[in-house]
Amino acid sequence: MTKKAKTIARKITKTPQEPALGATPLAQFMPKPLKVLITRPEAKAQQLASLLNEQGIANTCQALFDYQPYANTHDISVAFKRAEILIFVSAAAVEFAHASYPLNKDSQHTFFAVGNATKQALHAIGITKVLLPPPQQEHSEGLLKLTELSNVCGKQVVIIRGNGGREHIANTLIKRGVQVSYIESYRRVWRTLAKNIAEQWQAQQINCIVVTSNDILTALLKHLTTADNPENYWQTQCLWLVVSERIEKNAKASGLTRVINTQSASSQILCDTLQALSYS
Repeated sequence: MTKKAKTIARKITKTPQEPALGATPLAQFMPKPLKVLITRPEAKAQQLASLLNEQGIANTCQALFDYQPYANTHDISVAFKRAEILIFVSAAAVEFAHASYPLNKDSQHTFFAVGNATKQALHAIGITKVLLPPPQQEHSEGLLKLTELSNVCGKQVVIIRGNGGREHIANTLIKRGVQVSYIESYRRVWRTLAKNIAEQWQAQQINCIVVTSNDILTALLKHLTTADNPENYWQTQCLWLVVSERIEKNAKASGLTRVINTQSASSQILCDTLQALSYS
């Protein structure tokens, strides 16, 4: 188990829950045994599921969307030729960009990754010099704290991502005097789930849901708060594992009371946290 997961477990044991639960430690309200719903995209979901299976933690995978190529070769080529800095926000952004326009390992660009999975995707295509935030800050805010992005006035930056998404990185860099453009190398195609999917999950005794983006959180809440499905169980009894302060804030604002923030989307950290919760 990682040091970070042990720290999270200690905080869970010591930190009181929302006022409605009084001063009772959250660990006393932890569902046992855990039955985890993994909602991240297919490849990452299977990676986490494999780790959980090794620990004997029951889990179900349900990706909410799939990826499809989006940018064309010409657009990527033009953007990369004038850029000095390339920022990749996900492994999928790397993979789809490379499929459309093979990235050169001898490139003079400075490469940034938002987290370790994105860095590994770059390593897989031969790009080994990659800057990224530390494990406990694998998100946009952590990336922007890097000293290498603090004095970049006048630089040309391309952010490679999927369609849509946050503007936080771009807006912050623009304030620092950077010229920013986007390459949307893939798009999300949302799946159509069964109308009674919430009832199916409850019948499977799902009591913990892993959420790795605000888009996923929003989509889930639409499925879980339909007129035919009272949301009380999901709001007050289900445990929600999120990966950033922003998702945590939105989850709590939506009425979810049992929210744990791992501060990282790393499959290993998520697994270690769930393992710690299983024994807390």
